[in-house]
Amino acid sequence: MWFLGFSTANAKSFLIIGAILLVILFTVVLMKLVVYLDSRESSRGGEKPQDGSKAACSVSCAAVIRTYALEELKCATWNFRVRIGVGATSYVYLAELGDGRFGAVKRVMEERGGSKKMFLDEVSVLLRISHPNLVGLLGFCLEAGEQLLLLEYVPNKSLFDKMHTHRGQSTGTLSWSNRLSIALDIAQALDYLHSQADPPIIHRDIKSANVLLIDNDHAKLADFGLCKLGYESYYSQTPCIIKGSFGYVDVNYLKTGYVSPKSDVYSFGVLLLELITGLKSMQGSVTLPEWIEDSRKSEEDEALIKMLDPKLNGDVNIDQLRMLVDIANSALVEYSEARPEMGHIVYKLSNCITLQVQPELPV
Repeated sequence: MWFLGFSTANAKSFLIIGAILLVILFTVVLMKLVVYLDSRESSRGGEKPQDGSKAACSVSCAAVIRTYALEELKCATWNFRVRIGVGATSYVYLAELGDGRFGAVKRVMEERGGSKKMFLDEVSVLLRISHPNLVGLLGFCLEAGEQLLLLEYVPNKSLFDKMHTHRGQSTGTLSWSNRLSIALDIAQALDYLHSQADPPIIHRDIKSANVLLIDNDHAKLADFGLCKLGYESYYSQTPCIIKGSFGYVDVNYLKTGYVSPKSDVYSFGVLLLELITGLKSMQGSVTLPEWIEDSRKSEEDEALIKMLDPKLNGDVNIDQLRMLVDIANSALVEYSEARPEMGHIVYKLSNCITLQVQPELPV
């Protein structure tokens, strides 16, 4: 595979590339047919933003994941004009797919630290997974040095934007029930990755910026560029390079370099604290779990109430609050093996949500 820049000695890269080439071979005929049919259709109304072109282009989305020509995605994104997101190694652009449909094109940038291996790893993961709380893959492009993913478009930006930006907060505050529902959606997504995907998958970058909001009640988990795939990742005895985002990374992973599904559990615990408190994962140079450690470990309701996001105005269920803090604390214990499985967290969150609504807390 020297022409793709990979050594044949690297068995993992060889298998990943082989799988992707099979998908490309399987879909190339369909791609060419769709492009040919698209080229014969009349251009429909609608103009590209701010550019005076006569017609908008239409990208046909077949039922199967397929490869796209670079020109198709350049046209759909108005030459990468409307940026809707920024990742550690990528930019994300709005894409018009036609018939009122939209997608999101993730453009992996080598100058931002992206690589062909990371791109192929992410494609390999996305081809294997399907869950209502995971952002889905519609297609991809490897052409002329570009590494592009066409992804499902989730319209309401990220949980981070909603909670921590002026624009997000100006559209209203997430209620307590909203926050519980979002937590359950992401817990179910992680449970699927850990226990139902084949092979299992460790996400390694759970954070509010990767939680995309369908609406105030429902969310999808995004960005699989740092995933570890395979059973060997679960019990590997070889330390790996630390990946993740400040404030969310498992403290045990930081100390040892050993990653496991329990690393995602830790990050989910931080996310729960973020939903409870309305605070970012880092408070200056201190992580959120450290910042509120005394309060979250207190047995006094008053201490727990003081942790709450003031924008909630105390409008929460005290029993649910106790349960949610308990789940977060169990996910954040330093010894990773003592943390619960995501399936157990899903069970506890489901029970938490079904608790009878209690009177509002005193403000």
